Amino acid sequence: MTTLTCSRSLPCYLRHHCLLNPGSRHYIIRRNGDINLTYANIRQRRSRYLQDLYTTLVEVQWRWTLLVFFLGFIISWLCFAFIWYMIIKVHGDDQEHLDHVPCIKNVKTFTGSFLFSLETQHTIGYGYRYITEECPEAVLVMCIQSITGVILQAFMVGVVFAKLTRAKQRTNTIIFSRQACICLRDGNLCLLFRVGDMRKSFIISASVMAQVVRRRSTDEGEVIPFHQYDVTVGSDDGSERLFFMWPMTIVHVIDQNSPFFNMSAVDLMNENFELLVYLEGTAESTGNTMQARFSYQPSDILWGHRFENMISFDKSSDNYAVDFKEFNKTREIPTPLCSARELEEFKLHSNEPLMHYTPAGNDPVVCLEPNVFVTPDQHKAYM
Repeated sequence: MTTLTCSRSLPCYLRHHCLLNPGSRHYIIRRNGDINLTYANIRQRRSRYLQDLYTTLVEVQWRWTLLVFFLGFIISWLCFAFIWYMIIKVHGDDQEHLDHVPCIKNVKTFTGSFLFSLETQHTIGYGYRYITEECPEAVLVMCIQSITGVILQAFMVGVVFAKLTRAKQRTNTIIFSRQACICLRDGNLCLLFRVGDMRKSFIISASVMAQVVRRRSTDEGEVIPFHQYDVTVGSDDGSERLFFMWPMTIVHVIDQNSPFFNMSAVDLMNENFELLVYLEGTAESTGNTMQARFSYQPSDILWGHRFENMISFDKSSDNYAVDFKEFNKTREIPTPLCSARELEEFKLHSNEPLMHYTPAGNDPVVCLEPNVFVTPDQHKAYM
């Protein structure tokens, strides 16, 4: 039996004794929710992106969208200005002739053609430059430019509107706790993390999902570098559906189906995996489907902690108040340092109750093994 003299929290002890494996700290999901992934050596990548130009313009950065926006209009004005200038050159409108009826009144230069193109495409209609009945080809070009202008405006307005209202912007106000916790709930080891929304508008039909990504080797020797394990998470009753009115603590019960079932506190700190968590729902204000993402590595998980309460009733305003200052705060609580599997075996073969209370009735005592207990004041763990 090995005795460890612990500091106030187990993670601090492990760091002090160089037992904590911080991992690569190269997150699959960055802290802002973006996927830390790049693609290389894709054949015909540019042509494939251009085939879906609308989605490409919605997803690229604003500077590229605005550049295409300006260039699209300017190029269309110049192209039709060139066509108008060719019409007046062929018809001889740039020459002074008595009794000559021009195709376009008061247009004799390329600059005038450009201004006429701009006024025609956007139906400005100043009245100085206008088309006559002399040239049927001019009437046809005017119709084509009017239709082209409407299509171009509809396309660009749609792109800008889609970028302004896309769900990715809504996720900026969805926050996840910086760390996750493992503690006892109703006699079971549970992994907890917290998610909240800073806006008052609701996320409709919100649901939460999680996956563990880690390296795995098959029986045949194949190495799968990013094997995904589904992790069952939910609200207090275990449901994936959330009534997301206030910040919620998401719970994963570490049972036989959990990838954490065989991990003790020390095992967890020496593991190399990433817990990916997703919150999906529909934004009430826009009706768009959104997904917020976050992840935790072993060094982000506090064993023997739980989150502090952050909701209280404010009598002065007669409202329930949510204090986001408490969002990431945790409190150390007595928790077995063994794995959930060992804890289940202990509960099956021992007559000792898991939780006891000292005669003072204040500090709970956690049973790790028969006749071995730990309180927050003893700072000793037997493994």
